[in-house]
Amino acid sequence: MNIKKHVPNLITLLNLFSGCIALVFAVRFNYEMAFFFVSLGIFLDFFDGFFARLFKVSSELGLQLDSLADMVTSGLVPGFVMFAMLCEGNFETTNWIAYLGFIITLGSCYRLANFNIDTRQTDSFIGLPTPANALFILSLPLVLQHTNSEFIRTILENQWVLLAVTALSAYVLNAEIPLFSLKIKEFNFAKNKLQIGFLTASIALLIAFQYLGIPLVIIMYVLLSVVNNNLKRKEQRI
Repeated sequence: MNIKKHVPNLITLLNLFSGCIALVFAVRFNYEMAFFFVSLGIFLDFFDGFFARLFKVSSELGLQLDSLADMVTSGLVPGFVMFAMLCEGNFETTNWIAYLGFIITLGSCYRLANFNIDTRQTDSFIGLPTPANALFILSLPLVLQHTNSEFIRTILENQWVLLAVTALSAYVLNAEIPLFSLKIKEFNFAKNKLQIGFLTASIALLIAFQYLGIPLVIIMYVLLSVVNNNLKRKEQRI
């Protein structure tokens, strides 16, 4: 029996298990623990592919299993968190509008299915990856809980703002926006200055703004990618 071939799938199932635990904590409005277990699931999601390549046991089963696990950890959980935020913490008086929060889950599902058949996304991404989107959404209630800013509180408690974030989230997940790769393949500053600059700025934002730094980092990633794409187009025209 080849134990190695089962290691990546076991890690993927642990990702799914982390997502299930995160959902339980989200239902109980314990967003810090929900964020922790989603982050753990994303961490495991990285290593299942790593070990599959390391042991040379990549398979179609592993590919499908990976997407199904991500559907819970990075699809269902953020959709539920947005639903809960739109409910304003009271499920007994749920307004039908709150169910629109699950548009994030639908957008994540479509992206994950499309990712499996899109051969262009091997070294970089087109559209925001579901793990990054999940971290963005799960950071919002944490920002709301820990902020001292009435301005930020007013924004994140506004139902229409949350619906706009929901729609934008589903769009960016599936938009034809090439995002630069975060992989540094060789130690060459000139070739990796964008990645190094982004990582440095991300650390600074997280230290300075803590939970608020998480959505800021992800927004910066998308905006930098758009700017980088435009610069590349201009260079090609010259």
